[in-house]
Amino acid sequence: MFKRAQLDSVQTFMDHPAQAGLPLHARIQRAVRQLIIDRSLTAGRPLPSSRTLARSLGVSRDTVETAYAQLHAEGFIERRVGSGSFVCELTELGLKRGVLRPSARRTPAGAPQACLSRRGAAMAQAGSARDPFTPLAFSPGVPETRLFPFAQWERLHRQVLREEGSKALAHGDPQGDPRLRQAIADYVNLERGARATPDRVLVLTSTQQALTLCAQVLMDPGDGVFIEDPAYSGASRAFEAAGLKRLPIPVDHQGLRTDDILAAPSSARAAFVTPSHQFPTGRTLSLERRLALIQWAEQAGAWIIEDDYDSEFHYTGRPTACVQGLDPHDRTLYLGTFTKSLFPGLRLAYLVLPQTLVEPMVTARSLMDGHTASIAQLTLARFIEDGRFGAYVRTMRGVYAERLEALDAAIKASLGHVVMLDRPAGGLQAPCFLINGHAEAETLVQARRAGVHLTGLSSLHADGQGRPGWLMGFAASTPKEIQAAVGRLASLLPA
Repeated sequence: MFKRAQLDSVQTFMDHPAQAGLPLHARIQRAVRQLIIDRSLTAGRPLPSSRTLARSLGVSRDTVETAYAQLHAEGFIERRVGSGSFVCELTELGLKRGVLRPSARRTPAGAPQACLSRRGAAMAQAGSARDPFTPLAFSPGVPETRLFPFAQWERLHRQVLREEGSKALAHGDPQGDPRLRQAIADYVNLERGARATPDRVLVLTSTQQALTLCAQVLMDPGDGVFIEDPAYSGASRAFEAAGLKRLPIPVDHQGLRTDDILAAPSSARAAFVTPSHQFPTGRTLSLERRLALIQWAEQAGAWIIEDDYDSEFHYTGRPTACVQGLDPHDRTLYLGTFTKSLFPGLRLAYLVLPQTLVEPMVTARSLMDGHTASIAQLTLARFIEDGRFGAYVRTMRGVYAERLEALDAAIKASLGHVVMLDRPAGGLQAPCFLINGHAEAETLVQARRAGVHLTGLSSLHADGQGRPGWLMGFAASTPKEIQAAVGRLASLLPA
């Protein structure tokens, strides 16, 4: 029979918040099972009758019977007709042999450390906290979603289900739906000056997945990769997690300083660049440097990973042709995403690959997660084919340009004593540099108190010692919301 302490343990386990979502019989079953594993109930020990335990716990007898039946099925107890229920002898043998180890009631600080592989440890170290589900004002890289044409998208979604039927519910092509690959190739050729064909397009779920693929398929642990400084933190984490040696190359007003690459051409197997709007400075890589980068890749037998993450939103002049379209040697992997141009929940990105990389990349991707959701791909394909994507991008380009103006004006009016906005040529965020001796770390603390999200620019530099300032996203906030958020921030940052 149960002692008072054991009964209290069962009741405590049942009342724990972590068990709140389980039915009563499951809570009882797990509580008794834990007593057996802890050896508080030893082999051969009789359990209370279902009627007795039900009365002690204030539950129905059927609830306890269900719990006992599950314990019996799992091999923790045996039930003897006319005698009752007993802790199974086999459980004791398992404990002696270490199959079931007693679990000490550890505090979180005393929990065992995970034994990770070297790559797993690198991934854990390179990772960061999840972004908030509801982005705050000035979260960088977040597009406006309230103006998205939901009715049009819903109509196309229903059309896909009606026309494709059960085929849309089956496994898809690991390379991506042919119709979407054709639409992507046509779009980047027309708008970005790319040299793409549908057979060279690989549809993925995210930029991060694309970077992980590139890091693992193109390079070995210990290989070098040239990366902009400052740089997109997601790329830094992907390369670090793959065990690559990051070789930071400074960025100036013309983008990545390719002279530094040409000075040590054999140091890296690849170079990662954001040439349209360098992240986070917003600078555009000059044509001369694009051609120098292409020349380096051809001569060194290296790869260029071109992340064209938000080139649709260019506010000053016409965007420069992408590096991939200028590369006659086929050494460039062109990466694009619909997360920034449409909405984050879509989870669709793509790579335009050199022909020689198509088969190995598709194979590697199929091992990673099989394929991308077919219904979303087919809906997006129609959205692009019908001209709705181009029309939406043109509309949002105007909206975002207006919001950049609003941010600039609000900063000059209320925060001109703290920061100076460095106006980018395009994109969804703008760098702002601190002036008058304001400390970056302190201003970030005040920003959180004001309910806004600022990314410190210093942290995006390889040595963490770059010019202090903020990266401020403006795309997801209306001019009125921008003005209000700047006002809250200004109230906490007096002159």
